[in-house]
Amino acid sequence: MVSLCFYFQVHQPYRLNQYSVFDIGRHSNYFFDQKNKEIMHKVAGKCYLPTNKLLLKLLRDNPEFKISYSFSGTVLDQFEEYAPDVLRSFQDLVDTGQVEVLDETYYHSLSFLYSKQEFKDQVNLHRRKVKSLFSYVPKIFRNTELIYNNELAKTIEDMGYNGILAEGADHVLGWRSPNFLYRPATCSNIKLMLKNYKLSDDIAFRFSNKGWEEHPLTAPKYAQWINAVNGNGNIINLFMDYETFGEHQWEDTGIFNFLEHMPSEVLKHPDNDFVTPSEAAARYEAVSDLDIHNLISWADIERDLSAWLGNNMQKSSLGKIYEIEEQVKKTGDSTLMEDWRKLQTSDHFYYMCTKWFADGDVHKYFNPYDSPYDSFIAFMNVLSDMRQRIGNHEDAMKGLLKREEETKGEKGSAPQQPDLSPSREITVS
Repeated sequence: MVSLCFYFQVHQPYRLNQYSVFDIGRHSNYFFDQKNKEIMHKVAGKCYLPTNKLLLKLLRDNPEFKISYSFSGTVLDQFEEYAPDVLRSFQDLVDTGQVEVLDETYYHSLSFLYSKQEFKDQVNLHRRKVKSLFSYVPKIFRNTELIYNNELAKTIEDMGYNGILAEGADHVLGWRSPNFLYRPATCSNIKLMLKNYKLSDDIAFRFSNKGWEEHPLTAPKYAQWINAVNGNGNIINLFMDYETFGEHQWEDTGIFNFLEHMPSEVLKHPDNDFVTPSEAAARYEAVSDLDIHNLISWADIERDLSAWLGNNMQKSSLGKIYEIEEQVKKTGDSTLMEDWRKLQTSDHFYYMCTKWFADGDVHKYFNPYDSPYDSFIAFMNVLSDMRQRIGNHEDAMKGLLKREEETKGEKGSAPQQPDLSPSREITVS
């Protein structure tokens, strides 16, 4: 028997304005609201609404069909602000009872690498957001861009989760297969689910490639590949960006037709079924421990962190945003805190990437910058303004303390009034 686990990442960042050095100290409108709204409406029309409509029909027609999502907090906020109809359509999907919602960092951040406390705070914020919008409490965790190592797994287990997702990278699996569940080397209970990147990328990246030897990919052909795993694995984890459907792979490629027929084709085999990540963790035992000490991700050929930390611009900007964490939190300014957290979103640092790679092109669709250097300059200008705002808070606090001290001093130096109480003896000479 082989189970299919479909997991979709749904995320949009708050993109920055072309914030120049002349804007520093003049205004703090960092985010390109009009562009973010336009992109949300564009993706909603091409991907979110048509894909949700199709999947809702598939779920209702096929009770055995199941899927899972992880929504970044920033995309949920934008649904509420720009596209409430999209949010309602996702809520309808979750209401079927055949959809699982996963937890992640609220701001789709790299906080685990820089601040464990901020990481935990964001996960808790995300959990509350999911509960408020979907009446759902996640049991499975996926980190930003599937960034993972042993230390993260232990942290997530200690936070009470049953499972965690990661990339089934060849260099960590070796001879092992991604089609089983594993136990992180540092953990005792949590299950590790690994992406089958070949079968995932056949849909997410290669589907429309006419130069691919398997083009065109049809649902019956894909089902045959799934069937071939029977006896050689327990589960096939198909993890991909939700924008695969209609945005990265346009409607005219036949992607919706493929999706419409794929579940029924897979279910024609009596030993196949669909599971959510929680169901997989409950059903299947870990076949062995898996020791992943170095950080991995699902990005690019290298499956490492070089897409966000591959050059000095990225390292510098990431280091500096977390450098001011304590100062930001001390201000108690909720607007400043929100801006600071939006600046942690991984996309800002991805836009600074100077690598050239074919499989990364799809992620550049929504890049608002002409070059990585433009992205870095805008980000650092915003950071300079933010430092000024922190300085203004600190100056205001110093001024308040000074006024309090002066007030106390004035009270302490006031002339003493004579004690005219009856018990006091007064001698007259």
